[in-house]
Amino acid sequence: MKQSIKVLTISLICLFAANSMSFAQTTPPDKSKRPSQPATASGKFGNSTLTIDYSSPAVKGRKVWGELVPYDKVWRAGANEATTITTDGELTVAGKKLPAGKYSFYVMPTEKDWTVIVNSQTGQWGIKRGGETTRLPENDVLTASVTPKKSSIFNENLVYEVTKDGFVLKWENMELPVSVK
Repeated sequence: MKQSIKVLTISLICLFAANSMSFAQTTPPDKSKRPSQPATASGKFGNSTLTIDYSSPAVKGRKVWGELVPYDKVWRAGANEATTITTDGELTVAGKKLPAGKYSFYVMPTEKDWTVIVNSQTGQWGIKRGGETTRLPENDVLTASVTPKKSSIFNENLVYEVTKDGFVLKWENMELPVSVK
């Protein structure tokens, strides 16, 4: 009898431990506890809604443009997972047609004009171990040149703002307006 109770007790402990580990592995992480908080910007352009989902890093005393975010290198346009844009109807983004769908949004900053990149691959982490993006260029559906401008205020946290003319990426001392129709 004592042997049966021992076996039953050990079995229950193993079952509980396995169940706990299984639960821990399937529970999605709480993104609100990350240093770079999740954020969303959304707006209407005609009958279509554009939504931008991103993680908002902070400057934290660092020089962003040309250092934290290097020039001439594709960047995920946020932190953590690659930034996504979703539209429920066809739009014209930076002068080019974009069909309805969900896309990753990247930029390649330079000291002058920047390239905005809309890519059909979604759901990936934004960067690889070496620091380069997870973007696969063969999945690009739109690339366009856009001119950044100096911001009138300092933006500690990266923010996307949807305006009547499109959307604006704002961070540190820079704003990148992207036209949308």
